[in-house]
Amino acid sequence: MPPAPAAAHAQAREHLLQLLEPIVAGAGYDLEDVVVTAAGRRSLVRVTVDADGGIDLDAVATVSRLVSDALDADAVDPASPRALANAFVLEVSSPGVDRPLTEPRHWRRAAGRLVETEADGRRLVGRVVAADDAGVTLELEGGAHRDIAWSDLGRGKVQVEFNRAGDDEED
Repeated sequence: MPPAPAAAHAQAREHLLQLLEPIVAGAGYDLEDVVVTAAGRRSLVRVTVDADGGIDLDAVATVSRLVSDALDADAVDPASPRALANAFVLEVSSPGVDRPLTEPRHWRRAAGRLVETEADGRRLVGRVVAADDAGVTLELEGGAHRDIAWSDLGRGKVQVEFNRAGDDEED
């Protein structure tokens, strides 16, 4: 009896993470996530990649070609568990501003951004000053800095700022 659709997609996701991570890393990017969903008779494969300094459209196109080639090769490999038995649609993108900050690299890349998080059971809003091996430093309202160890830090969320204090109104 074949696995239930949700279980099959979870297995496909794990296989694809293992397959694609070294390929994306070899191109100089971080594989943030792979999501596989049913789209009629096809599978929709969403691959999210990022890098320090962000990722531009040329990088997305490069990664898209590499991932597509890897998925095509995986489909004909007799040793593969055939994560995608049917045709698939591939989407490669960078994470949006609503991506939660869960990894040290996410916090490092959010330097200078206003974030909301939880530490010691309290909600905090502050600007990311730095992130290192020990944790993150936030500048809180009033200018005070707070160092928070990774073990004490909850998930973060970047706050969208339309009129950031100190930004010039004209370039």
